[in-house]
Amino acid sequence: MNEPKESPHARNFMTSHVEVVTPEMPLSEVIRFLLKHHVSNAPVVETRNGKHFLVGFVSEKDCLSAVSNELFFGNPSPAQCAKTIMTSHPICISPDTELFAIVSIFTCHNLRHLPVVEKGVLLGIVSRRDILEAMETYYKQLVHNSDHERSLRDTSQIMNLRFTIDRS
Repeated sequence: MNEPKESPHARNFMTSHVEVVTPEMPLSEVIRFLLKHHVSNAPVVETRNGKHFLVGFVSEKDCLSAVSNELFFGNPSPAQCAKTIMTSHPICISPDTELFAIVSIFTCHNLRHLPVVEKGVLLGIVSRRDILEAMETYYKQLVHNSDHERSLRDTSQIMNLRFTIDRS
């Protein structure tokens, strides 16, 4: 009996080119950045030795909250920037995180994107759409396996991964 093909890992389908913002970027620039790049969120990084170190994640929701509070209550001092509105210590995954573990994180935490990080360095990002495409590809590969209907997967290894979160 053929064992189903090993499921893919984040490195196999993550987006490596990621638009990022800096911690000091003013709120108005963060909003323009998100709108210009047609993204709903962005990693906040500090660049050291040519590498992007993830320090947070900023979303449209963060911007909406900050700008509406500023308009309603007045300008805060100091002025809002990515660092003051971002989510610090976002949930991250490693490039070796398995597909079903990522699906579990997305569904349990209602996230749209996950940064892929190794030793604090941002390597890429995975979106729900990336996961859906990876699941479809994996599903097609399994359906073409003639023994798929009769084979059961050894879930002991996957069950350990479904709840692992890398907070590098």
